[in-house]
Amino acid sequence: MRRMWTRTRLTLRARLRAAGGADTGMTTSEYAVGTIAACAFAAVLYKVVTSGPVMGALQSLIGKALDAQF
Repeated sequence: MRRMWTRTRLTLRARLRAAGGADTGMTTSEYAVGTIAACAFAAVLYKVVTSGPVMGALQSLIGKALDAQF
């Protein structure tokens, strides 16, 4: 039983190495698409956080936190 487990584990490791070795990193185009997506997400998040209702809620939350009695 132990030999079978060891052989299975070694086979699995070999297959994972072979699969990962063929394509281990991102290409330049993948970095570019990832960067554009991150910038778009940041722009949307900025618009949401600076909107009136969210800004009011954040100011209220910070005001309550600063006025808390200990």
